[in-house]
Amino acid sequence: MTLFVLPGENEEYRRQRAELLEAEIALKNQVEHVAALRRQLPRGARMPEYTFREGPANLSRNDPADFRDVRLADLFTNAQETLIVDHLMFHPDDDAPCVMCAMWADGYNAVAPHIMQRTSFVLVAKTEIGTLRAWARSRGWDRIRLLSCHGSTFNRDMEMESAGGDQRPGLSVFTKGPDGAVYHSYSVGAELGSNTLPGTDGRGIDLYSPLWNLLDLLPQGRGQDWYPDHGYMQRPVTSGVG
Repeated sequence: MTLFVLPGENEEYRRQRAELLEAEIALKNQVEHVAALRRQLPRGARMPEYTFREGPANLSRNDPADFRDVRLADLFTNAQETLIVDHLMFHPDDDAPCVMCAMWADGYNAVAPHIMQRTSFVLVAKTEIGTLRAWARSRGWDRIRLLSCHGSTFNRDMEMESAGGDQRPGLSVFTKGPDGAVYHSYSVGAELGSNTLPGTDGRGIDLYSPLWNLLDLLPQGRGQDWYPDHGYMQRPVTSGVG
């Protein structure tokens, strides 16, 4: 190891840091390997012509007369052939979405303009479109295309909804064929399967939020019981100067 060798470090720190570096390189290589396997997946199932509800880009326009139906095939913009869908946990009977999912969407809203240089990107929730847009306006989600799948089987078919109607978080990727048909490419949820390490259930989509990666850098780690709070976005930010 030659990087980040600071004055005053003892030999034991340097030895363990060198071991950690080897593990970090192995992790990076494994991430690249998994990405390659994902890209090698054959084309998935042909998707039905799902219909969603959508409103204007201006989130202050929340008159039902402004809402319209759009098909899954309409979500591919700028002649792009791929689409990422963020499945937001927001049950029609709830006043607010899942706090974790909202935190993810906060991050997606910030990077959406960059993402959409390469692929189409939308957020889909089961709640009514007016409720979703009102929440999004309070949160400042003005860069994400927002859609409601209320009244459709989209989330259920994508296994992002339980038989009892409970919503699940995740991401899905779709492609559009030359014939205009839409095909499933890949989906991932918070739960990956039964072979995860103890205490790591629910971390299947952690890679797609920088928060967890940053907290994992800390000596104390991310903690087992910490949850984000919807109120964070309404609290004043202090600069620490004074």
